[in-house]
Amino acid sequence: MRIGILGAGGMADALGTQWAAAGHEVMVSGRDPGRSAAQAARMDAHAGAAGRVRSGTFAESAAFGEVVVVAVREAGLLGTLRAAGERLRGKALIDVTNAADPGAYDVTRSLARLIGDVTGGHVVKAFNLCHVDVWRMTPPAFDGRPLSVPLCGDDPRALTAARTLVADLGCVPVDGGGAERAALLEATAAFVIGLWFGGADAQAILPPLVSSGTHRPA
Repeated sequence: MRIGILGAGGMADALGTQWAAAGHEVMVSGRDPGRSAAQAARMDAHAGAAGRVRSGTFAESAAFGEVVVVAVREAGLLGTLRAAGERLRGKALIDVTNAADPGAYDVTRSLARLIGDVTGGHVVKAFNLCHVDVWRMTPPAFDGRPLSVPLCGDDPRALTAARTLVADLGCVPVDGGGAERAALLEATAAFVIGLWFGGADAQAILPPLVSSGTHRPA
């Protein structure tokens, strides 16, 4: 799969390096072409990818990717999407972004919805619940249990691509519902990040499935 990544920071590095190691072609992009090229070279070397990671402009990454990952900070989001241009229309977009200030998160303003409205792409919200270093783990697993990654989106092809990329990290894709539920996933991130910042173990706030009541069969 060809994966364009809008961004050349930590998330682009962590996820893109793992995907290159799994055999995908990756193009990262940032505001500074020199830094993006250096990042791509480091990723290629770490992945042992033999040239599968390269760099380009935002527009070039948008054109390159069968799937395009949005991995920039909130402050630069609109500018990045505009620089990527019309090549994002109709494409599978994986949104890994979070609000800049979890403590001031606005539940009425979904970044995933904004990305979809601006680009006309098919957005899947994913990978936004974990610190970047989790995505550097091979695989991300805790107490022997693989990490589950919830996905929120509507487009079947975009969801299929997202599930493949989750599985290629050694994680388990979980159906989180349609695109309208991406706002809930963003709110969950804001809430648990606030707990972590306060020193609490956010994972401990929920019981295991067997103690979560009676549920309808999946």
